[in-house]
Amino acid sequence: MMKMIAIKTADLSQNFRRIATIITGGEKVLISRPRNENLVVITEKEYNEFERLRQNFQYLAKLGDSLEQAQKGNVTKYTKEQMRAMEVE
Repeated sequence: MMKMIAIKTADLSQNFRRIATIITGGEKVLISRPRNENLVVITEKEYNEFERLRQNFQYLAKLGDSLEQAQKGNVTKYTKEQMRAMEVE
């Protein structure tokens, strides 16, 4: 499991510079909020990596669905002429 530092909202506003340094040093920070509506702060680099992984996962899921459809014979066949007719100029 990922190591994470937990702080209160007030701690963030009072110690932002120190906490930002901790985050850019690689730590993850959980900001505790009422009703368990917590936030996690990470660097932009980490966010971009998570976003890239999420998009890759979605793409792989679509490929898996397409493969499954093809294996079931649920495909549409086109001739070369039909494909050329569909090309966008």
